[in-house]
Amino acid sequence: MKTELLIVGAGAAGMAAALSAWEAGCRDILLADRRGLPGGILPQCLHKGFGLAGYGTELTGPDYAARLAQRLEKTGVRFALGTEVLEIRGDKTAVLSDRRGLTELCFDRLILAAGCREKSIGSLPVAGTRPAGIFTAGQTQEMMNLHGQDPGKEILILGSGDLGMIMARQFTLAGKHVIALVEKDARCGGMARNFHRCIEPYAIPVLYRTTVTQIHGAGRINGVTLRHLDSGREERIPCDTLVTALGLIPERVLVRKLGEPVWLFLAGNCRRVHDLVDSAVAEAEQVGRSAAIRLDKAL
Repeated sequence: MKTELLIVGAGAAGMAAALSAWEAGCRDILLADRRGLPGGILPQCLHKGFGLAGYGTELTGPDYAARLAQRLEKTGVRFALGTEVLEIRGDKTAVLSDRRGLTELCFDRLILAAGCREKSIGSLPVAGTRPAGIFTAGQTQEMMNLHGQDPGKEILILGSGDLGMIMARQFTLAGKHVIALVEKDARCGGMARNFHRCIEPYAIPVLYRTTVTQIHGAGRINGVTLRHLDSGREERIPCDTLVTALGLIPERVLVRKLGEPVWLFLAGNCRRVHDLVDSAVAEAEQVGRSAAIRLDKAL
């Protein structure tokens, strides 16, 4: 198998890069994603807040993804959904895996739009056990919005990133008790607009200059020990769920050993973490055009 342009990741950035590359004249584009539908994490983001800069109105995540997907349907861009890209090699070949097995694909240019991953509790020096009931904010969002699962009732959120604040509101509206957001810094870690929309109206407590030092529980978490960083005082807080919102790391594992070959482009959150999806899309559009132009010159 061969394609001129392989794009890994069919989230907002990947779809935007494919669209702009197609509009710039590239006619052989394969868009691969391990999920069964395009959009990346957007389908699980049921809250509004997307698209104000790009579309002039606030959309939900699924609506935003649908607009990009509908534009792609009018092109000849090919999707390879439910397809995991296992390896990218320096000789411009990729190993793909789907339900039919393994396939080797040759390409001329590659755009990596794999997004980013959440930092987990394992990134912190937290003592104690690792019982059930510890999730990242993205995991709880997927559990509730895509699978109808219940993460817990008494919830403590470690970190005050944007997704953590958004989920704090969703937990509250779902009838759960958000004990507090725990933030090591003296200010909120996410955007001010999310603090004003998600935290203030629901009077959700935020414990600044505080962190989790120990997790308690055997089969299921039953509490944590908090340390107040300014005073050094520690206290034990009961909870049945710990949700982490510690930040994001660009996902570049597939290309970390390749260096910077001229045929490789990064787009969206795997290039740098964007606060807004519109920003990631705008950058990805530029990347798609650049990849298509360099393809044209190479051919």
